[in-house]
Amino acid sequence: MIIQKSVIIAKLRERGKGVRADWVDRELPDEVDTFLYSGLLATLNLDLKELEAPSS
Repeated sequence: MIIQKSVIIAKLRERGKGVRADWVDRELPDEVDTFLYSGLLATLNLDLKELEAPSS
């Protein structure tokens, strides 16, 4: 699955993790492959379910 980096940054800032959000903003591509970055997402305590766009 591909997600936008901005979604990750927003979730981190929502949790008060501004420094981590700044790092993600500098280091990750605009479109993040969740398979390739699964370890990093786990380290950041981000669950794919919370990063998915809500169904309309």
